[in-house]
Amino acid sequence: MTVFLILFALVLLMAGAWRGASVLVLAPVLALLAALASGAPVLAGYTQVFMQAAGSFVIAFFPLFLLGALFGKVMEASGAAARLAAAIAAALGPRNAILAVVLACAVLTYGGVSLFVVAFAAWPLARALFAQTGLPARLIPATIALGAFTFTMTALPGTPSIQNAIPMVTFGTTPFAAPGLGLIAGAVMLGLGVAWLQMRTRRLAGDAPPEAPETPPRDQPMPLWVALVPILSVAVVTLAMGSVVLPALDTAYLALPAYGETDLPRVKGLWSVITALAVALVLALILSRPPEVMQVLNEGAESSLLPLFNTASLVGFGAVIAGLPGFEVLRASLEGLSGGNALISAALSSGALAGITGSASGGMSIALDVLGSSLMAQAAVQGIDPSLLHRVVTVATGGLDTLPHNGAVITLLSICGMTHRQAYGDIFVVAVLVPTIACILIIGLGMAFGSF
Repeated sequence: MTVFLILFALVLLMAGAWRGASVLVLAPVLALLAALASGAPVLAGYTQVFMQAAGSFVIAFFPLFLLGALFGKVMEASGAAARLAAAIAAALGPRNAILAVVLACAVLTYGGVSLFVVAFAAWPLARALFAQTGLPARLIPATIALGAFTFTMTALPGTPSIQNAIPMVTFGTTPFAAPGLGLIAGAVMLGLGVAWLQMRTRRLAGDAPPEAPETPPRDQPMPLWVALVPILSVAVVTLAMGSVVLPALDTAYLALPAYGETDLPRVKGLWSVITALAVALVLALILSRPPEVMQVLNEGAESSLLPLFNTASLVGFGAVIAGLPGFEVLRASLEGLSGGNALISAALSSGALAGITGSASGGMSIALDVLGSSLMAQAAVQGIDPSLLHRVVTVATGGLDTLPHNGAVITLLSICGMTHRQAYGDIFVVAVLVPTIACILIIGLGMAFGSF
């Protein structure tokens, strides 16, 4: 019965999100209704489970959301994001409009720009290119989703995304965990995704393209290097901090109770990404000089709050669900499917929770909170490198998370003026089905060859 309650709560969450309900309200209400129907104490479930999980997520990852939003807003307001996107489109030509939009989104997200910001920045470019080439307007959301929600979010080594940062705390890894497998997964997502969109373009020949936007006269364009340097600095600083700077410091103080009784491997990855985003933000401010800097920074800070608390609310929802008796039945079923293999168990549990919460970061946080220590113990016994676990968990959560109730999907469709019925089918293929295929592939390669 409680398994049915979990699935029913998930269906209601998806349906409510489909109709535009805020997950800040929807997630706690549905979680507590499920708890009530299961016989669990409701008030304790709210204050001691939901809020504790949501608060822990905010405490751990607020700096990444804040710095990422500030950096993205500066890149947007200064015109640097649009300059990068236009340069990629010009280099590839109008005949490769789909690939140009995908790569433009990929460069921005890999450089640390929030995928919400990328969606806003890529829409004008995609609209113009699709109008020029007569491509179907209904493919724009899937094209942006492929570039922003898939391989740069979970697969490419070094990406500063929150999804790539969360496993570092549990596994003591870096953003460059299992780089070879990450590149393979990324290539599969990019290749199959673009192939699907091109095939759909042929099938939808004659479908309505978007209306051509007005093109007001522009001032002299920003030099490309000004827009590119802050983006490149993210990967460079992340790598330098993790492999050179932090290991050279005396961090014995981390063992003290005042600093959480931890060690450098558990915080190295997080510190590296925080530093890299801070450096990129400073470089963007100095080089691109956005107008009205204070207003831009204020808007960036405010824009970080909704994604942060939406995700935290979904983490709280998942934490309550994970405490219900039915979740143990689901977990046991998934464990049975995994055959005791830590890699498969990690992928199934984290992927399922990402689907339940509609959030890769939310599902991952819950899965690692509940199962992280047992997965590490299993991996040690089975001789599995934590870096391999990191990459598999990250890629696994980047599939089912993009179900209809995902906040980024709802935002993207709203930006593009599309409904789920018009555009979600193609988003499902490129952002759910293809990443799942990539995850299965790297699990097989990891089991055969280990981490590389």
